Amino acid sequence: MSTAAERRERLKEVWREASTCTLCALSETRQTVVFGAGNADADLMFVGEAPGANEDRGGLPFIGQAGRLLDKLLQEVGLERADVFIANVLKCRPPGNRDPRPTEIATCRDYLHRQVELIEPKVICTLGNFSTKLLRDDPTGISRVHGQPEVHVLGRRAVRIFPIFHPAAALYTPSMLDTLRADFAQLPGLLALDPPEQPAAEVFEPVPEAEPDEPDGAPEEVASEEVAPVDPQAPEDAAASEVAPVDDRQLGLF
Repeated sequence: MSTAAERRERLKEVWREASTCTLCALSETRQTVVFGAGNADADLMFVGEAPGANEDRGGLPFIGQAGRLLDKLLQEVGLERADVFIANVLKCRPPGNRDPRPTEIATCRDYLHRQVELIEPKVICTLGNFSTKLLRDDPTGISRVHGQPEVHVLGRRAVRIFPIFHPAAALYTPSMLDTLRADFAQLPGLLALDPPEQPAAEVFEPVPEAEPDEPDGAPEEVASEEVAPVDPQAPEDAAASEVAPVDDRQLGLF
């Protein structure tokens, strides 16, 4: 069994591999590979859909308005960003903030599965509609499954998947903040549980396919980090000055 230090070093190797990845066409349009950041030995992991414009510039996940709200929600349940690991299904930004394509997901999913295997989280929060459908391998929308933990196998590891609305949902609909807080309030209890029983080494997850978004207007549509600010006068680049430089700090506590 690997130690936390050994797993951290292996995770660094995966990051170095991903940082120069050219396995799909997104490598031609990205500015930066956004591998993920945080505690390499975290019990809690968050998975969003894909990097937004600010993340593509800075190389770090969730550095806009939704990320600041995520930090606040964590603090309200006694956690900090340094306690968790944050990643996305895709490590590169899709042009124009379009949905990830099935071929991109299939190409990139090994990076996420290796992250899960090496970090060994007890709980993975899927943020929003897209990542929830993908990691649960089920088309049911986030509004029907949020706040309901389930055990699933990702790659070689069984984890508790805990779907929650993307924090950006509360930027559009302030009343959604109460729902987010209620779901976040369950996290301490989930983290106190023993990890799920792990599958045999030969058990693997089937390749998931991207599910179409639900009709416009459904609450679960707000699933991407790259969500327009509440203030319509605020440009998309408003958070650019806050973006951290791309360096080893992408991996948080390394």
